Amino acid sequence: MERIPRKAQVDVLKYMQVFPAVAILGSRQCGKSTLVQMMAEKWPNFMYVDLQSYQQRMQLTDPALFFEHNAERTICLDEVQLMPELFGYLRGEIDRDRRKGRFLLLGSASRELMQHTTESLAGRIGMIDLSPFLVEEICGRDDYNQNKYWLRGGYPDSYLAEDDEASSIWRENFIRTYIERDIPQMGFAIAAPKMMRLLMMLCHEHGGILNVSKLASAMDLSAPTIRHYIDILEASYIVRTLPPYFKNIRKRLVKTPRIYLRDSGLLHQVLGIRGFNDLLGHPVVGFSWEGMVVENVCASVKEASFYFYRSSDGSEEMDLVIETPRERIAIECKSNGEPQLTKGFWRAIDTLEADRAYVVCPIKGSYPLSDKVTVISLTELMSVLS
Repeated sequence: MERIPRKAQVDVLKYMQVFPAVAILGSRQCGKSTLVQMMAEKWPNFMYVDLQSYQQRMQLTDPALFFEHNAERTICLDEVQLMPELFGYLRGEIDRDRRKGRFLLLGSASRELMQHTTESLAGRIGMIDLSPFLVEEICGRDDYNQNKYWLRGGYPDSYLAEDDEASSIWRENFIRTYIERDIPQMGFAIAAPKMMRLLMMLCHEHGGILNVSKLASAMDLSAPTIRHYIDILEASYIVRTLPPYFKNIRKRLVKTPRIYLRDSGLLHQVLGIRGFNDLLGHPVVGFSWEGMVVENVCASVKEASFYFYRSSDGSEEMDLVIETPRERIAIECKSNGEPQLTKGFWRAIDTLEADRAYVVCPIKGSYPLSDKVTVISLTELMSVLS
């Protein structure tokens, strides 16, 4: 499989010069191991240990002795969440020798899910989230095709598959393995059919307001149970909830988050969308485009908070609001090349007091609509926001 440079490489190198340990966190198969192995080719004394391998895990039967014996190496521990007992040993080893960049820890769980294990490394570890391919990581390639990226999503094995059928087969296996193996490995005893049914229902709600009570009623489960299941999906990088924006606005507003599947390819797989023509004819097409834009922005833009905005009567709405210490940016997503904007869009810009706004469409280039508003492609948007 071809290896593509990742944007996160810069952050990994920077963090390795600051912290004794660096954790790279992201969903399974998003490219963590490949990223590190590409970078490790330039590092002397690099050691990679895959904790999913029984033979390699046995090297750590006596962690203190293992770390002492390999003290001069940069040690990468892949799928570190499978051995949470290591964190206590890591703390002692780092306190003994606080040399920068000694350990790389790769995990398929978020910092929230790993909090109980990483607390012992507070001040000793830097954390970096890694998403599947972002559009800015692949748009410069000769073989880049936006429709392919939209249909297949950003997981490397899915995007780089030989054809759409091979990509679909890979995604089907990924979903099944995630539900049947990965969730139990994280310590959650949840029946696979229930989680699969919830995932299907969330795909049908993709881009909509999260209604936990409705989901609980449909699945004959309690609302706290549904909330717990969604927390697991979010903590393992499968779904993203986007909070509402309601700061200093004297209007009745929606105050419940929106929910998205983070990868468009997984969304399409669960919904049975196998080809791009199928996507174009599916009711989810607009929300699918919106989710892809939201994920690329939220995973790329640093030092920012992200929201959506909607008045309770629906008269004003904005798909994404980016707030930084310097400015407020409004983003609307339209899945056609000739966007029709409502009065509610223009009112939302005024209410939000946005410094600038973009309408993101599947087009090439960009063009202005007003002093503040630009119609723009996803690739140019990411370039502008970088």
